[in-house]
Amino acid sequence: LIFIMHLQEFVTVLVRDPRTQKEDSWHSYIDYEIFIHTNSMCFTRKTSCVRRRFREFVWLRQRLQSNAVLIQLPELPSKTPFFNMSNPHHVDHRRQGLQKFLEKILQDALLLSDSRLHLFLQTQLSPEDIEACVSGQTNYSVSDAIHKFASSNRRFPIEDEERQKGKNDMDSDSESSSSGLRPSDDSISCGCKPSPASEES
Repeated sequence: LIFIMHLQEFVTVLVRDPRTQKEDSWHSYIDYEIFIHTNSMCFTRKTSCVRRRFREFVWLRQRLQSNAVLIQLPELPSKTPFFNMSNPHHVDHRRQGLQKFLEKILQDALLLSDSRLHLFLQTQLSPEDIEACVSGQTNYSVSDAIHKFASSNRRFPIEDEERQKGKNDMDSDSESSSSGLRPSDDSISCGCKPSPASEES
């Protein structure tokens, strides 16, 4: 007897590890790690990890909505003027909202066909560079950009239960924070290792 197993496609997305980043001497913002693990044929890479800030999520939602006018996209967590970066409850509430937003988006086949979504999730390209890539104004394709970012991140994501086990080995690695607003190059760090001491000032 020959048994043929049909593996069901899955996409696991986690939004985690909020970190405070300094934009300049007066302004700071929080970015979040987006971890993807999937066996879906829609994705160029089966595992990836990038950092994005809230306003990049706002841009993504606007672009996806403009390209899929008949779909009612899920809402992002509301942008409240009372949001406090030093309040763990505020930060975690937003993190949960961003994760729910991505979980719903990744269930829609039409949205999954949008190259902007894949560049957002699997590269560190800025929104401007994503638009340029999608519209063919760059000398690299969507697939090229994703493979280039993956090759520049030799440290791949480690699941939570394995993080503590390997923590001591990895603590000796130096890591520079990335704002998530520059094109991917070989110096960009994924930031998927255990978070160092709090960077809040």
